[in-house]
Amino acid sequence: MISASPNSPLRGAITAIMLLFYVAGASAGEVESEPAIDDAEVLQNSTGLDDPGSGSSHPLPEPMVDPVANHPPVIPLADAVTTADGFAETMTLLNAEIAPGTYRRLSWSATELFEGVPVDSPVLVVNGKLAGPTLCLTAAVHGDELNGIEMVRRVMHDLNPQRVAGAVVGVPIVNLQGFRRGSRYLPDRRDLNRFFPGNPRGSAAARIAYSFFTEILLHCDALIDLHTGSFERSNLPQLRADLRNPDVVTLTQGFGATVILHSAPADGTLRHAATEAGIPAVTLEAGGPSQLELEEVKHGVKGIETLLNTLDMVKRKRPWGEPEPVYYRSTWVRANHGGIFLADVSLGSTVRQGDLLGTITDPMNNASTKLYSPYSGRIIGMARNQVVMPGFAAFHVGIQTAERPAIGSQDTDEIAHDSGSDDYVDGVSE
Repeated sequence: MISASPNSPLRGAITAIMLLFYVAGASAGEVESEPAIDDAEVLQNSTGLDDPGSGSSHPLPEPMVDPVANHPPVIPLADAVTTADGFAETMTLLNAEIAPGTYRRLSWSATELFEGVPVDSPVLVVNGKLAGPTLCLTAAVHGDELNGIEMVRRVMHDLNPQRVAGAVVGVPIVNLQGFRRGSRYLPDRRDLNRFFPGNPRGSAAARIAYSFFTEILLHCDALIDLHTGSFERSNLPQLRADLRNPDVVTLTQGFGATVILHSAPADGTLRHAATEAGIPAVTLEAGGPSQLELEEVKHGVKGIETLLNTLDMVKRKRPWGEPEPVYYRSTWVRANHGGIFLADVSLGSTVRQGDLLGTITDPMNNASTKLYSPYSGRIIGMARNQVVMPGFAAFHVGIQTAERPAIGSQDTDEIAHDSGSDDYVDGVSE
């Protein structure tokens, strides 16, 4: 559904209200510690994003502002272009005006360096000639995740503003400080994607999150947040989406032949804050960190362009393959011993219960431990070959099941964790 116009009094009032109310949040330590988890941990309906043992009830590291109490829009996202009236209007973003049918490069500055020098991140804006929704593309919320940066570049520079209905806002590097250091984190070791919608008087991460959320995201009608695996893990291209939300379902159905994993977003993530604000959001996971992987980039670009066509924002048909499965449950297979990890399956492989997934060998005594799949399914995420410690999440298995959540349902019991989970977010990706 489409939210209020960025220039409307309603939007201004909503933003003002955000400054006045705070969400009660538990204070947590700066660095999270790895919990003890069994080697095979089932995520019922995959609530835990794609990181092992995570969940939406993990306490926030500090109080955050209200992400704007659901301002239910009136028009379903799928009908946004067909119900739009005529030509687009001038768009206002970051104190700049973008005329219909034009492209602009803007700068967003949310913080400064130790020397007091502002940190400016580029924001690319295509305001189409015709009226329609505003789609936001974000990448490098984690500074070492590079594939999304190239996806945003290719999509944004391939758009012709004269042929676009609506607008597309691309932020190729949200976490510029982390990107410059080749790090997932901000300089103070905080994970930016655990602090949305932010707090204007909080930590550095909370202030950056608040600035991005209020100055950019609240001007958009839908969000595609681009990520990769982390800590030397790689993900099969897949959409993380809360399939109880009908507008989120619209986004997933428009993406073409991409695996979908049903997951409720964890508190503090950009996807969670956007959804709470009435902005439908999905996360596209593709590949691993610190590398530019051409096949994953091509897949993401094709999916985004297919979505633009499905939403009637761009009139350009792109052939796409057969639909991929939707997974409502998944499980992580963890190492029980430390050593040299070598995989026996590849990303995307179909496995049966009991199949050998990999081997961990102690380099000192040459003793080996085998990892087997506890379920039949598909490898949708896995670690690269490396040295691992006990408890390391090595394989993510998507489990096909007939169960599915009811669209529009708010019953969190539908996506409850297995009892072995303790709602920990260890950042395997989103």
